[in-house]
Amino acid sequence: MAWLSHAIYLPPAGGNFQVHIFPTRDRARYGGGFLLRSSSSTRFAAASAACGRILSLSEEDGSPIPSVGFHRSARMEVETYSKELDVAVRVVQMACSLCQRVQNELVGWKRDEIKSKDDDSPVTIADWGVQATVSWVLSQCFGIENVSIVAEEDVQTLSKKDNTALLESVVGTVNVCLAEAPTFGLKGPERALGTKEVLEAISRCNSNGGPKGRFWVLDPVDGTLGFVRGDQYAVALALMEDGEVILGVLGCPNYPMNKAWLNYHQHYYRLMSKLSPPTSGCWHKGCVMYAQKGSGEAWMQPLIHDYGKFDWQNCARKIQVSSVSDPAFATFCEPVEKTNSSHSFTAGLAHSVGVRKQPLRVYSMVKYAAIARGDAEIFMKFARAGYKEKIWDHAAGVVIIQEAGGVVTDAGGRPLDFSRGIYLEGLDRGIIACSGALLHEKIIKAVDASWDSSNL
Repeated sequence: MAWLSHAIYLPPAGGNFQVHIFPTRDRARYGGGFLLRSSSSTRFAAASAACGRILSLSEEDGSPIPSVGFHRSARMEVETYSKELDVAVRVVQMACSLCQRVQNELVGWKRDEIKSKDDDSPVTIADWGVQATVSWVLSQCFGIENVSIVAEEDVQTLSKKDNTALLESVVGTVNVCLAEAPTFGLKGPERALGTKEVLEAISRCNSNGGPKGRFWVLDPVDGTLGFVRGDQYAVALALMEDGEVILGVLGCPNYPMNKAWLNYHQHYYRLMSKLSPPTSGCWHKGCVMYAQKGSGEAWMQPLIHDYGKFDWQNCARKIQVSSVSDPAFATFCEPVEKTNSSHSFTAGLAHSVGVRKQPLRVYSMVKYAAIARGDAEIFMKFARAGYKEKIWDHAAGVVIIQEAGGVVTDAGGRPLDFSRGIYLEGLDRGIIACSGALLHEKIIKAVDASWDSSNL
């Protein structure tokens, strides 16, 4: 087992944000600081049966999860963004906890808490609840006057007179979540927030972004359609500085640690979990990924909500993109829905470069997570005419893939431009994310060769 040269200690729940770095080479602990060690290779169990393939819900390796905390390499500017990254990871953990509760209720019986926006896309109390929670926490940690947030939701629907019950549900959900703040090492409110305060927290997320200054980019529930269907979704938070993505945090509550389960709907996963419960204490589902620009490192940790009895602060693992460079062995991701993406064009591109596997169709930025963790190699999205990509759908995922060793550009090979407001203006045809430069170059060439016949 390889041992790294630095460890960072995080204070216990409710503690301050001071960062302590302990250079060390042996296996002892220093003042509560934990050593970093690289995670062992993971093997996933799979058994064959007459009725088909039965997949293990958890890892075959029963060893404890490596004792690894929030990490910063010696190359990173720890002092500059350490608090921002720390708070961002913690608040996304909180948001995932909120979403898990709401999704369990929606999958069960509270279908009346699903509303439609002007573009007919669904929105739930989780969307508003997460936005209010993240807005409130960031404002408390950094000061209202210092926090600017670009986010997806507004309060128009919530403010309608016929949605009083819905608004009450949102307020209640936010207060339940904020009451748990100390569990996540954050300070909660001294009293429950009122309706006005919750609406104000949501409304403060009204920044339009741009090329100057610092602002946060939030997608409270990315992949709401997957969320209401009980499937994959993500909570995405990124910090922008002068038009560049500085750090990204991606919460994926339903992401299975056994990648083979990505091919199955979460309903089936839940059924199998009941029939064959995962081993107690094992990390079988759900994670938060995070990275800071320029670090060359991306990390993944389990959800605190599922590991309340676990030492969650020291359970992170370094993630890296896949080393696969032969398209014949590559897996490519694409959106589930055809509304804003052309499946036929991406299928043709994949075939033309030699991809032979069936596409992995996944809701939300979980596609970015799959590439960053090495579970897939290619993500392509080519929107239909008239559709404009929004920065909150990509910012967090892009920096995580890049720091995990991958490449993300538009179809012309240019970096995505997050400096021009809430939309990815100037996007050349589509978005291509790959685990490596060789695959990326092949996809770019294939797009150029076939674009004229794409009808997009």
